[in-house]
Amino acid sequence: MAEARTRRRGGGGAARRAERTAVKIECAKYITRNIPNLEILNEEAMEIIEYNAETVLEEIGVNFVENPGALARWKEAGADVDGERVRIPRGLARELCKTAPSSFTQHARNPERNVEIGGKNLVLAPVYGPPFVRDADGGRRYATIEDFRNFVRLGYMSKYLHHSGGTVCEPTDVPVNKRHLDMLHAHMTLSDKPFMGSVTAPERAQDSVDMCGILFGQDFVQQNTVMTSLININSPMQFDDVMMGAMEVFAANNQASIISPFIVGGAMAPVSVAGTLTQVLAEVLAGVAYSQLIRKGAPVVAGTFVSSIDMNSGAPTFGTPEAANVTYGAGQLFRRLGLPYRSAGSFNGSKLPDAQAAYETANSLNTGLLSGVNFMLHSAGWLEGGLVASFEKFVMDADQLGVLHGIAKGVEVDVNGQAMDAIREVGPGGHYLGCEHTQANFKSAFWRSELLDYKPYETWEEEGARDTQALAKEKVKKMLSDYQEPSLDPGIAEGLRDYIAEKKASMPDAFT
Repeated sequence: MAEARTRRRGGGGAARRAERTAVKIECAKYITRNIPNLEILNEEAMEIIEYNAETVLEEIGVNFVENPGALARWKEAGADVDGERVRIPRGLARELCKTAPSSFTQHARNPERNVEIGGKNLVLAPVYGPPFVRDADGGRRYATIEDFRNFVRLGYMSKYLHHSGGTVCEPTDVPVNKRHLDMLHAHMTLSDKPFMGSVTAPERAQDSVDMCGILFGQDFVQQNTVMTSLININSPMQFDDVMMGAMEVFAANNQASIISPFIVGGAMAPVSVAGTLTQVLAEVLAGVAYSQLIRKGAPVVAGTFVSSIDMNSGAPTFGTPEAANVTYGAGQLFRRLGLPYRSAGSFNGSKLPDAQAAYETANSLNTGLLSGVNFMLHSAGWLEGGLVASFEKFVMDADQLGVLHGIAKGVEVDVNGQAMDAIREVGPGGHYLGCEHTQANFKSAFWRSELLDYKPYETWEEEGARDTQALAKEKVKKMLSDYQEPSLDPGIAEGLRDYIAEKKASMPDAFT
């Protein structure tokens, strides 16, 4: 019905006119690495961890709670089901995982923004889930739907973000049972980059699929992946009915799920790296295998969120060497499974976008690049252990993502890269500023920040001696001022508005 309604209300001519007058936003293509992954596990270590993970599944098992359908599927597949505990015979989960694709295309409504998730590729998406936001003027406060829309606008304007993300902040001024509709609408209309679906209830996952049917066409959605969604495992080794119910909807409709343990080392997993990797692998094997019981070939991403814990305060810590080693090791294990990989991000525990935030973020971002991550959620805007989405931090991170693009290019050794003509031209004692090679390459030779200050001290002082947060504040204002909404067929826009209005009218507001 939604597809037919879209055709009837189509406004192709108006859409084409709007397209001709729209501001073109520069967007870098997703990263394709020309550098090797950093591998810290030798063959013996990987075999030990793989053997132990299968032992966990076979002897200890995992819980699928309040989900009798899942228990029935597992029993039919050959698992030992005792109450809500599922024990999976050695080799069964690994065999089921073989039908999951090693890579897939997530389609955006603008085909130029499509992303390929898997292989040597890295797709960068913004922060996900904070209930609070922070900006330099208003400080820390509960997020609103307008905050959400502004983050979507910033993501759309950010060159090095390839993906619009999902719950970039939690809009607490909209009822819980209806806010997913407004969040999806923002991603669909304020950006033309790919986005994530709702996972907070199976029926909200279905709303995500239905709204994509209006945006892309129902047949297209069934034949192509247009959403990637985050399915967290309740570590240790528990799969709840809400997350699994959402995954069942997405898998059945050919939409991708990021199946991701949530690990705070020492609380949700052992304190040792090898022990954590064992549990992570066991959980991912069970989750991915279950997605394939729903629909063989359903696209998935094997993920893990990794932090450690401060043993004095109990607070999560970020950018630590132990978390980095888990991230590197998980990449090796997931590549052996032939699955795309999600991890890392702009993780930090700081309350402000300060030096702590920068150090911890840089550690985590670089770990993600070098570990072979294919989909990096939380790559911009994360603050205070994920409780806060910061506007200034968002543009600071989005700027620095350009560094990852530059490192991933590797070293060119073609004739131009060798620069022998420049070395011959300049000779001993000269300089390269005016030589032909420099003149031919200076525009593209070096990555340059569009935010950080490189001016002489005197100029910097005359302009107000602004620190990075002050520069970022001005950048946020300029980006939002320059923003123009990408064009959308009026018939599709009307179809989305009607769907949301009908859904909201069908149920009372609920804030719990």
